[in-house]
Amino acid sequence: MLEQKSFGLFLAAYILCASVAMAGDVASFADLGFSANGNYYMFGQYGVDEDSLKPWADLNIIDVASNDFVQKGRISYKHNEKIAVGQDGSGALLKVIADNNGLIAKYNTNFMENGIPLFISLQNGHNPQGDSIDFRDFEYENHYWADLVPAFFGSGKNIRSSFFIKLRKEGKNGAKNYRVGSPDVKRSGVTSYTIKRVIVNPQRTSMILVIEMTVLNGSGPDVRYMIEALPL
Repeated sequence: MLEQKSFGLFLAAYILCASVAMAGDVASFADLGFSANGNYYMFGQYGVDEDSLKPWADLNIIDVASNDFVQKGRISYKHNEKIAVGQDGSGALLKVIADNNGLIAKYNTNFMENGIPLFISLQNGHNPQGDSIDFRDFEYENHYWADLVPAFFGSGKNIRSSFFIKLRKEGKNGAKNYRVGSPDVKRSGVTSYTIKRVIVNPQRTSMILVIEMTVLNGSGPDVRYMIEALPL
């Protein structure tokens, strides 16, 4: 009986490893909160490396006004041991958070100041021609339209890409247009972008657009996340 259970665990581990290798390394996104004034935003992503089966995590703190990382605000961690069956790699994110309490305190980001979701995509596929969404903030009576405009250079393993987002806001205080993104930044291996989530801070002074990227690697496409931030 013990041998059968051991074989069952081995089989489950083998199936898990095989499915990870076939599907690529799929990251999970973590909203870790705004600072009290909405000037800074912290997010993470984590997953399991498909080749080594070691959990990894990224911790990021963003200056909303500049739409860029704060100084030393981009931290990556990879654990030195393989994941156990049933784990999802989230422990790696908890460790990198615990190891950087000083940086988190410096920018006063607060786990209890999570973003308020205005849009969450349930779509699995990506449109290589771009992404167009509209959504509302019913509490503040604002209506938004966002168009993600990608650009691709090269093909196959040599592909590079970039994008920018056009955002329009209409509400009781009038209309305003925004443009965010870095179209001059060409990312190697990224074959698609899509807007997966839009959140705002409780005071509605900052907006975060969560972008899901498909990234080529040697054995299959990976899924990674980045954000675009703007003051409202």
